[in-house]
Amino acid sequence: MLTILGFAMIATFLVLIMTKKMSPIAALVLIPALFCVAVGQGARLGDYVIEGVGNLAPTAAMLMFAIVYFGVMIDVGLFDPVVRGILRFCKADPMRIVVGTAVLAAIVSLDGDGSTTFMITVSAMYPLYKRLKMSLVVMTGVAATANGVMNTLPWGGPTARAATALKLDASEIFVPMIPALAMGLLAVFVLAYVLGRRERKRLGMLTLDEALVRDAEPETVTVGAGGGGGGDRLRKSPAGGGAASTEEPAGDRDADGADDEEFQGLDPNRPTLRPKLYWFNAGLTAALLTAMIMELMPIPVLFLLGAALALTVNFPHMPDQRARIAAHADNVLNVSGMVFAAAVFTGVLTGTGMVEHMADWVVGAVPDAMGPHMAVVTGLLSLPLTYFMSNDGFYFGVLPVLAEAGAAHGVSPLEIARASLAGQALHMSSPLVPAVYVLVGMAKVEFGDHTRFTVKWAVLTSLVVLAAGILFGIM
Repeated sequence: MLTILGFAMIATFLVLIMTKKMSPIAALVLIPALFCVAVGQGARLGDYVIEGVGNLAPTAAMLMFAIVYFGVMIDVGLFDPVVRGILRFCKADPMRIVVGTAVLAAIVSLDGDGSTTFMITVSAMYPLYKRLKMSLVVMTGVAATANGVMNTLPWGGPTARAATALKLDASEIFVPMIPALAMGLLAVFVLAYVLGRRERKRLGMLTLDEALVRDAEPETVTVGAGGGGGGDRLRKSPAGGGAASTEEPAGDRDADGADDEEFQGLDPNRPTLRPKLYWFNAGLTAALLTAMIMELMPIPVLFLLGAALALTVNFPHMPDQRARIAAHADNVLNVSGMVFAAAVFTGVLTGTGMVEHMADWVVGAVPDAMGPHMAVVTGLLSLPLTYFMSNDGFYFGVLPVLAEAGAAHGVSPLEIARASLAGQALHMSSPLVPAVYVLVGMAKVEFGDHTRFTVKWAVLTSLVVLAAGILFGIM
């Protein structure tokens, strides 16, 4: 019964948010509460919620201060050269911009933290997508899938969990997987190219013209260039001789309905710019990311210290500090609220025993004849299971059972561990991953829109990783 109710709870949640019948926060809270009562454990709902909140509180604190930190870095102009550099390299071509999004997300993912990756990627790319009226779900989908592939780095989480759960060395799991993961990353770049071509066809070909006159003409959009010089001017010319479409896809308009022209993310004259402190801010950010990778301190503590230092140095006057915090309060509230709401969902799913029963049912459903192919079975199961449950639940609850079943048929635990990483491209868009709410929140995209667009491409990417692993004899 718990197995059926567990799957029913997840299905109900996904249907409601994808059809926009409920907001994600409301669905994350109310749906598990109702199912908790349905399984006869309503009296313990409070305990489950408090336990879930306790487990995710450090993540929520990290996100709160990380949003403030990167928000301040955007305000002071740290990412302006990055945006201008990408724009010049991409020549305002939507196809190149989407590919650039994938490359940027993959590179930043080297720090091993999804939330940081999404904050930096969205901070740099969001102004370009908005100014060119490109689809924001393309940006979130490509960024999430690229980060999902890179999330398999030994310091990223899943590999370390698999190694811990099966008492293996992380390097023995990861190093042989590199060719398969490289194929997965290549699949992401190909996907970005295809989606970019689609955007180019929809919007028309765009050309970059370094203009001296800053006032935009009716058909021109100005993207600010720092330093007081003239803006980079984007002139739209139809592809193939036809008129370029200006229709905005779902999720491309700000939550408050504001027109794109009001977006001033790269205003070269904004009063918050601190050009004299550029290298201080760049050095502080590099030091912060280095400290994260080296695990010198817990990530929430690093971002708390970084946000406090960034505010104090860049805005020494109290009214300016309050103004910067207020400017990013919406993002902080939306993301941290989503994380705490997700704590209700995960708390009930785990506390009632639904996750355990679901895992046992899935493992028991594997036919004995598939025993010699348990690595492939593990890889296929990793797609839905890491989407419907946390990495902790899968790697510490399900993986040891799969490894034991494989060992009975002569399948090495190393092969099982490697195969278990195949589903990470899909996992990063799971409603149980706090980082995805940072992505959709900062990009002002509805979670349901992101899910509908991304899941099919993420599944395809995961299958590419799995197929490459089989082809290369890794699993």
